[in-house]
Amino acid sequence: MKTKNSDPGYSRRNFIKTTGAAAIAVPMIVQSSALFGKGMAPGDKINLGIIGCGGLGKENLKNCLVSPNVVLVAACDVWKDRLDPIVEKYKSTCTGYTDFRQLLLHKGLDAVIIATPAHWHAAIAIAAAEAGKDIYLQKPMTMHIGESFAVRNAIRKHKVMCQIGTQIHADENYRRVVEIIRSGNLGEIGTVRTFFVMNEAPKGIGSGNNTTKIPKGMDWDMWVGPARMQQFNPNLVKDAFYHGFWMDFSGGWTPGMAPHIIDLPVWALDLGFPEEVSASGGRYIINDDGDAYDNHEVLIRYPKLTMSWMSSLTNSYGFDFAREKKSQRRLGIYFHGVNGTLQTDYSDHLIYPEGDRMDGMQTPPVSIPPSPGHEIEWLESIKSRKLPSCNPDYHIRVDVPIQLSTLSLKLGRSIKFDPISEKITGDKEAEAAAIPEYRAPWKFPTEYL
Repeated sequence: MKTKNSDPGYSRRNFIKTTGAAAIAVPMIVQSSALFGKGMAPGDKINLGIIGCGGLGKENLKNCLVSPNVVLVAACDVWKDRLDPIVEKYKSTCTGYTDFRQLLLHKGLDAVIIATPAHWHAAIAIAAAEAGKDIYLQKPMTMHIGESFAVRNAIRKHKVMCQIGTQIHADENYRRVVEIIRSGNLGEIGTVRTFFVMNEAPKGIGSGNNTTKIPKGMDWDMWVGPARMQQFNPNLVKDAFYHGFWMDFSGGWTPGMAPHIIDLPVWALDLGFPEEVSASGGRYIINDDGDAYDNHEVLIRYPKLTMSWMSSLTNSYGFDFAREKKSQRRLGIYFHGVNGTLQTDYSDHLIYPEGDRMDGMQTPPVSIPPSPGHEIEWLESIKSRKLPSCNPDYHIRVDVPIQLSTLSLKLGRSIKFDPISEKITGDKEAEAAAIPEYRAPWKFPTEYL
């Protein structure tokens, strides 16, 4: 088994000492294909790395390795229990690392999957862009508005192909809904409602686990990285579901699920940035080791449309989507037009006409071709150098209202945003809070703002 720097004595501080790195800077490296702006030959191999070997990362990796032209050459995780099985499974080609910066130095590496907890997304994605690596970045793209623009600008500057991992975007149902909305059959749409609910009350993910010892083979300091240092908790590190109960490592469940759901109205209505976002909510009922809100109500105002977002962890009622009495996860989107309402979730959609206003209207023909798969789409972009559908220039329009909603909740007031200047307006405190302060020695990459 090939593993670099996996010995427990090798820490972040050792890396800084031995390399002279002051923060997350990574030297520019030419890809093995020596490309950047040019397409790869169809038969060229893509040398792939993965950073974050948990459940989401392994699923992304599986979907990438369906392609015969993809070879896993490097894997990274700060927890050997997750890293070692991946390295062992692909031991003929794969080298293991416990520091993402060393993985980015792997000779011949073309592209990386980034599937770490969300608080690491921006720092690692920017480092990967600086190293010239194409990127599949799990959602949420970032946790803060400043990070969102920094990632987008770094991707633009270094001309790498980046796909944000909102895989529902690739499904057929979303494509059919986009066609219906754009056909005009519903008429003008003044309101969109979106929601995600489940009932984890009152115990949430459990309590009393904060004093548990750090597992052997885990670098907890590196796991926490640029976030605020906290005591180790075994529930926190189980998987992405558990991350959603801690603000410092997820931003709560809105950044966790809204990227999938708000994506559809942004796509179908070609929404730009909002002008104002107002949120209300808090941790009202759940009592566990986490600290994230359990209810979050949001109004997102655009020039001629209002979109609402509702997230509840204490009740799973799903309006027309409550097709069963049992408590379960539910989500949905409503488009309210002058001629009718369209309701949809991930897999189905229904239309409720306003009287006879939709009589005689035909279902629009299929015009959006099927996706080969969200990860495959990204791999194709690596070869063609054509942007994938959920590139950061597109996805930032999904990301910004989400980050504004958590900022509004934190500050207890509406946040106004100028879509032209791409800045928060009239609120210096909110403007400052939009740029996170990283824990030393990590530094926020202000050069990309």
